[in-house]
Amino acid sequence: MADVTKHPQPPSAAEGDCLTDAAAFDASDIVILPAGHVDPVYEKKAKLLNRAIRDIGMGAYQYQLTAVIAFGWASDNLWPIVTSLIFAPVKNEFRPEHAPLLVLAQSLGLLAGALFWGFGCDIFGRSLAFNLTLGVTAVFGMAAAGAPSFAAVGIFVALWSFGVGGNLPVDSAIYLEFLPASHQYLLTVLSVVWAIAQVVATLVAWPLLSRLTCVEDDDATPCRREENMGWRWFLIAMGGLTVLMFVTRFCFFTIYESPKYLVGKGRDEEAVRIVHEVARRNGKPTWITVESLRACEPEGFAHHESTVANAIKRKLEDVKLDRVKALFRTRRLARSTSLIMAVWAFIGLGYPLYNSFLPYIQATRGADFGDGSTYLTYRNSLIIAALGVPGALIGGLLVEHPWFGRRGTLALSAASTGVFLYASTTALNSASLLGWNCAYSFTSNIMYAVLYGFTPELFPTPQRGTGNALTATSNRIFGVMAPIIAMFADLQTAAPVYTSGALFIAAGVLVLLLPFESRGKAAL
Repeated sequence: MADVTKHPQPPSAAEGDCLTDAAAFDASDIVILPAGHVDPVYEKKAKLLNRAIRDIGMGAYQYQLTAVIAFGWASDNLWPIVTSLIFAPVKNEFRPEHAPLLVLAQSLGLLAGALFWGFGCDIFGRSLAFNLTLGVTAVFGMAAAGAPSFAAVGIFVALWSFGVGGNLPVDSAIYLEFLPASHQYLLTVLSVVWAIAQVVATLVAWPLLSRLTCVEDDDATPCRREENMGWRWFLIAMGGLTVLMFVTRFCFFTIYESPKYLVGKGRDEEAVRIVHEVARRNGKPTWITVESLRACEPEGFAHHESTVANAIKRKLEDVKLDRVKALFRTRRLARSTSLIMAVWAFIGLGYPLYNSFLPYIQATRGADFGDGSTYLTYRNSLIIAALGVPGALIGGLLVEHPWFGRRGTLALSAASTGVFLYASTTALNSASLLGWNCAYSFTSNIMYAVLYGFTPELFPTPQRGTGNALTATSNRIFGVMAPIIAMFADLQTAAPVYTSGALFIAAGVLVLLLPFESRGKAAL
């Protein structure tokens, strides 16, 4: 193994130099946010850390991190799909007056999770939230299987969704901060796991919910618990799978705090120690030192003392609006932040308005065509989910293509998703409805893959969790509106589909107005 105790000098600079000279940098050092958009001292140190991570390269630590980060992506799609799949059997068993309240409970839990974990990871660090989100989801997901009433199911759905809501805001931040700029596209490719999770959930649900579920939704025919155990066994299976993911993360992988996050907190020594540890795990040397980071500071720059009292004081000071204000520091940055929040908001309403009720829509529309059996509904859901897997892979290819990039791919896929939803209203039989839904699944998975990868790149590390929280909160607030609309809309008509399609197309247009393109540039 290479001797990582030595500090080879960075190209074109002596050890201890901040590399502030333009000549010291090359094309691979270009960052997404131009100079002047973030704190200048942090910006210089972040560029130095980017160079160090680039020189270490993609290695064992990043590949292991990819594996455990994938669990967060999986959970983010798995559990909302679980809510969608159990919606009909739970409705049949408990006969609530307003069944969409189940989806409302999920949306409120996701909103609370996005706020708490997203903002919290910028204050208390990434590593704590990274381990806890899956644990919270697993515990309450399995507990929901024993729920004795519709209200209890709703409470457990909200609680497991609280854990789910923190997965992507936290996981995308910490993953991006350890990736060399040359491999940031993996943040998009990783969404293939998001699509696979939907396939797994639907594959497990198919035999359980099609055979162990009350078929008739008839008030005159009671749906007894013993005849409707499929959704409960399904929750136990999904909860058990999430427990395995949590145990793997917690017991078999050591997560390090993000070096750029630590530098943003003034903890340069810890940041350098972690970079050296990553270098050791990768079997590579590294040149970065505390002195090279300190060289980026102007004369008289004040450092925080690392006492417990001061650490607590700094955390309390962090609980304020300064982190939000930093994302609107300049006109272009404010435009970028506002537009990406709007994109997330439109998609946040469009996706659950259609997708959360997709099995119900399939069943009712299928019944109109004479083939609305429970078995066929879940079979079709599996086919639709499977079409999402190649979508995420293609998204990973297009974001690196010079003709498309992040903005072009996201705009095209979002608008196409809306077009296919409109086209689905022309279906004359269940086969054509299935075909349009497959096309929708394919393009929407490209859209989500790019959205999940592109969004964290647009924020600097000290405020990345906050930025992720703002976009996720926008998404979840509008998501709360979906079940409310469904309670008063007629799901037997195409009204929810028209609304969803318009929202996706509008989101695609907004993407084209974003001022920054991150292809080929490093995140700060």
